[in-house]
Amino acid sequence: MRKFFGSLAIALALICVSLEAHADDTLFADLGGKPGINLIVTKATANFLADKRIAATFDQTNMVRFKAKLAEQLCAVSDGPCKYTGHSMAAAHKGLHLTNADFDALVEDLQNALDAAGVPFRVQNRLLARLAPMQKDVVTR
Repeated sequence: MRKFFGSLAIALALICVSLEAHADDTLFADLGGKPGINLIVTKATANFLADKRIAATFDQTNMVRFKAKLAEQLCAVSDGPCKYTGHSMAAAHKGLHLTNADFDALVEDLQNALDAAGVPFRVQNRLLARLAPMQKDVVTR
């Protein structure tokens, strides 16, 4: 009997872990998978470059690489099948002297891209909640 309850407890734990992992994995799917993320990145990058508040930040940026790394990062942060291989946020933004206003402009542009890509508001909030901790590594003044 003791062995039965031990096995039952292990089975319940595995089911809970499986359900928890599935709940986390849905963000990637809710963003549209890789095609959806690529669309978001294309729209967001266009917004960044058109935004007079932050466009100059990208003057010396290799935009092909930037778009690839941003797609990789969004895929990884949404628990998709990607591994982010770019620089840390602190290293990537070192020396740019970005402010909270710069960060807020970028987030606004990203939200506009998410809207344009048809991403539901609740899904946007889930993504932004995962990206928000990066602010401390991006804002340096």
